[in-house]
Amino acid sequence: MKIKGLFLRALEPSDIKILMQIENDEKFWKYSNTTEPLSQNILSSFIAEQKRDIFEVKQKRFVISSLKFQTLGFVDLFDFEPLHRRAGVGILIIDKFRGKGLGKKALDLLIIHSKKNLNINCLFANIAYENKASVSLFKSTGFVKVGLKKSWNFYHNSFHDEYLYQKLLY
Repeated sequence: MKIKGLFLRALEPSDIKILMQIENDEKFWKYSNTTEPLSQNILSSFIAEQKRDIFEVKQKRFVISSLKFQTLGFVDLFDFEPLHRRAGVGILIIDKFRGKGLGKKALDLLIIHSKKNLNINCLFANIAYENKASVSLFKSTGFVKVGLKKSWNFYHNSFHDEYLYQKLLY
């Protein structure tokens, strides 16, 4: 899957260093419901599990990569439900690559892959109310706000609302 200077690829053991940095960066924990650092062993197991079929493990993480094989971020499918033909989407662009349109290109690639290879009809995203950049990104790829979950997540000593966005592919 390639589009406009980037492609999505599978996680490799060589991604462990960047994965350790991202997964253990506390500023992202509020969006991923993480409460403690992850060990290199846990993340190595996660990478090894990625070779298993999405129909079995119900999730898949892709590396967003430049054509020069530079890691730009990650995009995930999670809560995959093949019977109902839906999956959740999560995306993270590494700080120094943000604001360059890479997130939109990566989501476009994921949408193509989801429809063509997984026969997914509905993609959804849970987005923190205050995460304006993420709201803008998902809107730019045709996701529509379908709900607001009041006081859904607790972090920074208070409750925060969360939007539910969806994109129907068929």
